[in-house]
Amino acid sequence: MKASFSAYQKVVVAILAFLQFSIILDFMVMSPLGVMIMPSLKITPHQFGSAVSVYAISAGISGILSAGFADRFDRKRFLLFFYFGFILGTLLCALAHDYHFLLFGRMVTGLFGGVIGSVVLAIVTDLYSFDMRGRVMGFIQTAFAASQILGLPIGLYLANRWDWHSPFFMIVVVASLVGIIIMTKLQPISGHITKKSDRNAFHHLLTTVTNRDYLFAFSATAFLSIGGFMLMPFGSAFSVHNLGIDQSLLPELYLITGFCAIFTGPLVGRLADKIGKYPTFVFGAIVTIIMVLIYTNLGVTPFPLVVLVNAVLFVGIFSRMIPSQALMSAIPAPESRGSFMSINNSLQQMSGGIAAFIAGLIVTEGPNGHLEHFNILGYILVGTALITTIQMYGINKRVTAKLAKAAVDTSSNAEASTANMDQS
Repeated sequence: MKASFSAYQKVVVAILAFLQFSIILDFMVMSPLGVMIMPSLKITPHQFGSAVSVYAISAGISGILSAGFADRFDRKRFLLFFYFGFILGTLLCALAHDYHFLLFGRMVTGLFGGVIGSVVLAIVTDLYSFDMRGRVMGFIQTAFAASQILGLPIGLYLANRWDWHSPFFMIVVVASLVGIIIMTKLQPISGHITKKSDRNAFHHLLTTVTNRDYLFAFSATAFLSIGGFMLMPFGSAFSVHNLGIDQSLLPELYLITGFCAIFTGPLVGRLADKIGKYPTFVFGAIVTIIMVLIYTNLGVTPFPLVVLVNAVLFVGIFSRMIPSQALMSAIPAPESRGSFMSINNSLQQMSGGIAAFIAGLIVTEGPNGHLEHFNILGYILVGTALITTIQMYGINKRVTAKLAKAAVDTSSNAEASTANMDQS
């Protein structure tokens, strides 16, 4: 029987989704604002690229440095500390009037914002049983689609109406409201503290990074990130210069695919809880491989067909992302959950940055902006999809064995307790 959510659990899911919305929007809004920021601050594309990449680098470093402390504090207090730091960094970006100030603002935003995703996953694992997490992850992942449908268009409208600083001010307002809701509605989450052995932060970090099961999961995260981040930076350029889509139609393309993603996320989450996380992941891998091979080898294509290909590709992406996160959440022990999630999130950021850098070395620009060798990125993604399918099989076996052992232990404890009562 499928477990049902309590009223409080529903509230927490909504809070985490809005939280993720603000984080993802801050990350995504930089790219479309580049056309305004570069002439305004008189900076080169290389400098703008540095302002974008410094977020990922800072986030990766921060995640590793905070991993040793992640399980030593109440999750709510830990989350609020980093979330208000994220708001401060976004405010610095909103106030930036030269390149170095913007660079500093993005660095501060990354240092704090990069840790939040791992805290969210730790909270999900603390508050929801394994058979609920597919649905929870599916709902939280709709934040990505919502930022694409609502956040980016509104942000770009404000930027066109006033200037590029406006979207950052908007994010500060939205995030501040979310912060107030977290303070008033989210209860303290400190059960993991009582299970923690008495170790210092460095030893806690060292224990996490030397655990064989954790290392296997970290490697899967790295390969999961590499493929997706290779295609992402060139999506709009490929659509315009290779597929022949008019630039004015890009918002419509993002809008339609975003709506598809909003409906896909919860459906995939329910499917993962119903038929199993790994079978759902395999389905997603098959869809992703087929659609990536089609997408990266397309020439000039009618707009409706491009929308269809992108929409189905999103189904494949979400069908891998959601069950993989749910499976990963069952790997760490409660006393090392925060540190595991912090390191895992850092690896995701760093792997993505490395993948984007490698993709930039592979793809070249031909006449009229046409992207050359884009299909090679597709072949690399197919390779990583096959590798992660094998890795997730191993993770699924570990999780299944762990859950079975936990069920046996619970049953044994219940029987022992009953026997003691009978003897009394």
